[in-house]
This record gives sequence, structure tokens and C-alpha cells, in this order.
Amino acid sequence: MTTEGIEAVFLTTHNWGRAAKFFQALGFELEFATDHSSGQLRNGNGPYVFIAEVPATEEPGMQLVLKAADAEALRPDPAVEVVTPLADTHYGTREMTVRDPDGRRWTIQAPAAK
Repeated sequence: MTTEGIEAVFLTTHNWGRAAKFFQALGFELEFATDHSSGQLRNGNGPYVFIAEVPATEEPGMQLVLKAADAEALRPDPAVEVVTPLADTHYGTREMTVRDPDGRRWTIQAPAAK
């Protein structure tokens, strides 16, 4: 199982507009916004930040997403506990979730199958 570093940071927030302005004040540029209170920002060539607004009943969270060149790079390895197997997403990638030895969950994202 091989990754290529950090692909993205996924954030949830109670206020999409305020969160976007915060990151723009830090030098991030808005790449796109959706019609459902979410969007993607990037600062240079680094990982993108995707922010989605959630209801006040949900606690805002953060998730780092690791990048894989393709699904072949994600072949099972006995040293890695797979929580959620590789699957297609509704936004055009393939993702899986693994757990590190301390119990943290990590998402690994690969391009969609061609």
C-alpha cells in the first residue's frame, strides 16, 4: 500500500461563508463553491481544502486525506487495518479508510477507475 502524501484537508463548519473568508485571508484562493454551502480552496500547489457546512447539531471536524496514484497502489498490506474498503465516491474518486496503530482513521483517495 503506497501513498504520495497529503491530497486534501476536509473540514466541516457551521458557517461556510465565514470559513471560506478565513482561509482566503490566509492566502487560499477559492477554486469553486457549490450551491449547497461547500467549496474548495487551494494555496499554491499544496493540498486543497474542501469545506462543507453541517447543521448546528453536528460538531465541526477535520480529516486529512492521503493521495494514491491509483487503486493498484492500495493493494492490501497486513500492517494496515482497512476500516472501509476501496469504493467509488459520488464526487468522482475512489476512497478507502484505514486505521493507524493509535486508532486514528485516515482516508486514502485515488483517481476514479477508467
